[in-house]
Amino acid sequence: IALDPDTLTLFGYIEIDDPERWAAGAETAINRKWWDFMADIMETNEDNSPVSVDLPVLVHMD
Repeated sequence: IALDPDTLTLFGYIEIDDPERWAAGAETAINRKWWDFMADIMETNEDNSPVSVDLPVLVHMD
């Protein structure tokens, strides 16, 4: 679980050991459709991918 110190919002996340597999997920039609759908309520890059920032990790479970 990570914390956004600016908003005090907690985030859960997943880790994928294979960066190529993670990147391939971004290229799927359903993922692109989701980015387009959500673009008006989140910060995005030019391709509508979400802007991401590193956050401090509070809890890590193996």
